[in-house]
Amino acid sequence: MNVGMLWFDNDPKKGLDEKISQAADYFKKKYGAAPDCCMVSPTMLAESEHKAGLITVRPWRTVTPGHLWIGVDEPEISKNEIVR
Repeated sequence: MNVGMLWFDNDPKKGLDEKISQAADYFKKKYGAAPDCCMVSPTMLAESEHKAGLITVRPWRTVTPGHLWIGVDEPEISKNEIVR
């Protein structure tokens, strides 16, 4: 994901899925597209990948606790698909 939105929510009463859902709703309203990828601090996620509805959640060490980096995942482009 190259472009996304940084979301802060450190409310200990909310679960991760609820935080992601609220961030996704705001993202949809602001940008007109549904996010499908969310990066979080490894301290916020026990497993290597998690699904929150249709959003894939992955740990990323540069995201600080309480923050979500949410956006639209860009598929990898193979060398054969690059147009020069």
